[in-house]
Amino acid sequence: MRRLIAAGVAAVTVLGGGLALATTAGADGGGDMRAEFVNAGGESIGTAKLSPNRHGTQIKVEVHLPAAMAGFHGFHIHSVGQCVAPGFTSAGGHLGEDAADPNHRHRNHDGDLPVLLVNSDGFGWARVVTDRVQLAELRDADGAAFIIHAAPDNYANIPATDPVTGNPRYSNPNAVAVYPNTTTDATTLKTGDAGARVACGVISRS
Repeated sequence: MRRLIAAGVAAVTVLGGGLALATTAGADGGGDMRAEFVNAGGESIGTAKLSPNRHGTQIKVEVHLPAAMAGFHGFHIHSVGQCVAPGFTSAGGHLGEDAADPNHRHRNHDGDLPVLLVNSDGFGWARVVTDRVQLAELRDADGAAFIIHAAPDNYANIPATDPVTGNPRYSNPNAVAVYPNTTTDATTLKTGDAGARVACGVISRS
């Protein structure tokens, strides 16, 4: 059974507006890997380092953002090593996403990672070890990239109706049963409602 281990609290994300910045990555050799995060304006905001670990792949993230960005943010590995600002949709969907497989929706994607937390001073860091991803698969022809989202990730684990407010946000005719008596809609099944892509980092040889 695949495991996802997270250690550390803190880390990351966001900004707005900006230029169109494009970075691409293709196949490369062995060894450690890294990524440099850029925001929608093309500014460098931090780095991630990836290295083999006896439990899988270790990912270390360090980012410094405006204090206004404090809070939790969705954090994933996406399937294409390309960061085109400002929207970063060039990075494709989550690594390992398979819409046809009901057991491989969000929170079960290979690229799904714990949320990143940016502290009140704008500084964030995290260390994660995952056995869902091997460095070799990040070196394929189209590469891979980290994406940081504007909002927290709910891991597609939200009932159809909020038990406190009765809000029907997740009630719709296309909702899919995930747990007994609960349903989630297509948006949360795909991304965990993490919102806009606010930062991107192409993964390349270190």
